[in-house]
Amino acid sequence: MTDTASTLALRSDVRTDGTLELSLREVPLPEPGPDEITVELEAAPLHPADISQLLGPADLLSGRHMGAGPDAKAVFRIPDDRFPSVAARVGRSLPVGNEGVGVVVAVGTRQLGLLGRTVSVMGGGMLARHRVVPASNALVLPEGTVPARGAAALINPLTLLSMIGTMREEGHRALVHTAAASSLGQMLNRVCLQDGIPLVNVVRRPEQVALLTAQGAVLVCDTSAPGFTRDLDDAVVAAGATLAFDAVGGGTLASQVLSAMERACSAGAAEYRRYGSTTHKQIYFYGGLDTRPVQLDRSYGMAWGVGGWLLFARLARTEPGVLAAMKARIAAELETTFATHFAAEISLADVMQDGHLDAIAKRSTRAKLLVNPKKSL
Repeated sequence: MTDTASTLALRSDVRTDGTLELSLREVPLPEPGPDEITVELEAAPLHPADISQLLGPADLLSGRHMGAGPDAKAVFRIPDDRFPSVAARVGRSLPVGNEGVGVVVAVGTRQLGLLGRTVSVMGGGMLARHRVVPASNALVLPEGTVPARGAAALINPLTLLSMIGTMREEGHRALVHTAAASSLGQMLNRVCLQDGIPLVNVVRRPEQVALLTAQGAVLVCDTSAPGFTRDLDDAVVAAGATLAFDAVGGGTLASQVLSAMERACSAGAAEYRRYGSTTHKQIYFYGGLDTRPVQLDRSYGMAWGVGGWLLFARLARTEPGVLAAMKARIAAELETTFATHFAAEISLADVMQDGHLDAIAKRSTRAKLLVNPKKSL
């Protein structure tokens, strides 16, 4: 490690004048503590959660772009009716990027063995040249791992493995997953096929059905299909699913899934049940791709629940041995089960370009961008 006291990072700022500004900024780089490491980042993905922090509710059509290279900036207007949702951000410059991959260039006194190793890391602020993180937030990668292979090795894999852990702890035996053609959804499908877990994949377009079916998915339901309700009922019955993880988070989809579970649980009942099936049905929201309010139509008895599910809260309750086993599996299957496809590699400054911001905001399947902080500005 050099005597670098600062590093270049992408920041997102909400201003008092109702605008959001993206810029590159030199930020302090502290020395690592005893159990910390300094990573020189080589690649970082842009996940939906990153995009929400990057752009907030800004109107992309209002963008003004200034400067180039390290002096590049982009300023966007925030619609008046949406400004209250980010008012708490005023005066707080936010880093962006939940995870990345790079080489350990400095270590604390208790992490000497990690110096020079290539690691995947999480902990925020990864759209930067360097990042100091706890060593516990790192996954040591096999020698020779290409940065792009390790860039998305933690958030999505740990999310889906933790979802399966939740399923088992709560006594369910199958899953429903929405936005199932996402990178995470494709990984979840591969893991469920390997582990023999019935999975209902809910997607929104015919081409996404084809994508997952080609990857071996057995139960795929398309919300745009005229027979979606019937297809969902049949798939939930076939899987025996009573637990769903919903990345959509708005509209009526969660209610449709609960109704399908209720119909499946009530099928063949010998007598009428005034309060519906006694089998508990659970929806967890872990994303918000649809910003509309959630609409619950209450057609599924009384044995049901909805709630939020957050990876970091889940990991805080995970036994160290369980977490170590998950990380070991990820490292062993990094280029197969947990592989992520990236459409293009861009620089930190490129993030602020019109075309890239449009692509980022669309969150399209198989259009995920990879940011290389070392790439020339």
